[in-house]
Amino acid sequence: MTITNPPVPSTAASRLRWTLADGWTLVQREFWHIKARPGQLIPALLFPAALTLLFGYVFGSAIAVPGGGDYRAYLMPGLFAMTASMSVLLNAMTISSEKTKGVIDRFRSMPMARLAVPYGQTGADILIGVISTLIMIGCGLAVGWRAEDGLASAAAAFALILVFRYAMSWIGVFLGLALKDEKTVDSLAPLMFPVTMISNAFVPVDHMPDWLRVIASWNPVSALTAACRQLFGNPGAAAGATAWPLQHPVPATLIWSAVLLVVFAALSVHRYVTAGK
Repeated sequence: MTITNPPVPSTAASRLRWTLADGWTLVQREFWHIKARPGQLIPALLFPAALTLLFGYVFGSAIAVPGGGDYRAYLMPGLFAMTASMSVLLNAMTISSEKTKGVIDRFRSMPMARLAVPYGQTGADILIGVISTLIMIGCGLAVGWRAEDGLASAAAAFALILVFRYAMSWIGVFLGLALKDEKTVDSLAPLMFPVTMISNAFVPVDHMPDWLRVIASWNPVSALTAACRQLFGNPGAAAGATAWPLQHPVPATLIWSAVLLVVFAALSVHRYVTAGK
């Protein structure tokens, strides 16, 4: 008996349905793995709590908030932004691990939509991101942080965090596909901290050297942090900022997210399709 692959959908609508169906199957696959090995989720969930305690209590007493106010209220938007940006490493490690084990090659040989594997990985990550954000909210409330500008503004801030995280997850997928192995991806971990630290997440940018202040002001993490402070009504909103992303942090974050998503989604799909050729 001859086994034939199902025909590739010919219309845009059918290809979209095909991609969504295959991608959702892979999202479910990621959660089956988590259910079977829940321990692999623990570091991602404990990371927000550890950050809150470390920065809120160890470093907080030594840092003055611009314009006055509680440092932990100033800190929490930065921690939300930092946690969202760390999805780069989580997704890069997952994809790299599956590539090393031959899983990606197996998927590539199957009659699946080209976008399904990266879409499935980023889809699973955003659901994990929701859980991680909820844990961070609980940690923030426990240390005295509050969203002061009402439920609607807080919901907008959390939506912005998840949009940014989703865009960053595509960078991770591309790196996982492009880099040689897990050790190479793991070596990138120390490089992620400067990306988040050279920002307004933990300290004001005003007293940085001029060249470093420019980098920090245009860092996407700074835009997201400033947007969250604005929407949460937390201290440290960049009222006197001169850089456009800090003057208009919400649209700046949306623009950064859209650019990163378009560029790295295209690069990820291209790398996935051509890697085996």
